[in-house]
Amino acid sequence: MKTIALLAQKGGTGKTTLALSLAVAALEDGAIAVVIDLDPQATACNWGDRRGQDTPIIIDAQAARLPQALDRARAGGVDIAIIDTPARSEQAAMAAAKAADLVIIPCRPQIYDLETIPNTREIVRLAGERKTIALLNAVPSRSSRQEQAVEAITALGVEVCPVMFGSRTAFGDAAALGQTAMEFDPRGKAALEIREAYKYISRLVGLETSKVAA
Repeated sequence: MKTIALLAQKGGTGKTTLALSLAVAALEDGAIAVVIDLDPQATACNWGDRRGQDTPIIIDAQAARLPQALDRARAGGVDIAIIDTPARSEQAAMAAAKAADLVIIPCRPQIYDLETIPNTREIVRLAGERKTIALLNAVPSRSSRQEQAVEAITALGVEVCPVMFGSRTAFGDAAALGQTAMEFDPRGKAALEIREAYKYISRLVGLETSKVAA
């Protein structure tokens, strides 16, 4: 089982949207996916309630019980576990980073998000170092802001995912229905971005399933 932790010490960076998008992309790829929601606001769990389906599996857990939740997922044959963490919770971020094969830092291309990356990076370092990448989210069209953000993040010693999520209404519209953008508009740009990000991330962690391995 491969484990991915989504960390950001600022709210609104798109952690939950990314977690759910990757989980549904994994399902499409033939993998069994679980999202572990460590956020007291239970945003991922609420999405699952609206969805009304058994997949992807979504469970809520406390940071102190994360190892047990992962053990149960592994014993249940899960292929990929995605940990959604709350903002401004070093305890949850530390627990998730320790358990992860890969840490992803979702980040919008604006200074308020960028300036929190060093704090998140330090948490990962204290957790024992894990492969870490940043993924830019809510990227505006026809703007040089993303190039500036990539330069700033790279200067901090963090690799940037080559696939970025644009600022697209499909993400929010889909969430209201318990869907992801790739289900809401399968041929849309947001769906393409999700699938491409999933392929890239799957290869990073060595997850071999039908479409990624092909």
